[in-house]
Amino acid sequence: MKSALTRYRVMAYVVGVLLVVLTLVAMPLKYLADQPILVAIIGPVHGFLYMVYLLVTLDLATRSRWSIGYTLLVMLAGTVPFLSFVAEHKVTRRVRERLQVPV
Repeated sequence: MKSALTRYRVMAYVVGVLLVVLTLVAMPLKYLADQPILVAIIGPVHGFLYMVYLLVTLDLATRSRWSIGYTLLVMLAGTVPFLSFVAEHKVTRRVRERLQVPV
């Protein structure tokens, strides 16, 4: 489960950073400066990587036996700027607590 958590954490950060760049840099450049090139590049890359994020999240959710509701909330976190960072922190804490089995 540790490798699934690592994959999830990497994808959460990558998707989060791309979404922040897309919304705070690329979109303003497109609409305020008539420079659509960043949206044309970052938008599809974020879209593809978001699909990878969904698969990685589903893998971790299956291994961790999350409820459907919690899984969907974590998946949706990749669509709101900065929320993927918050979700990643909470998911990491939750999974690490589960991995610490008392002896």
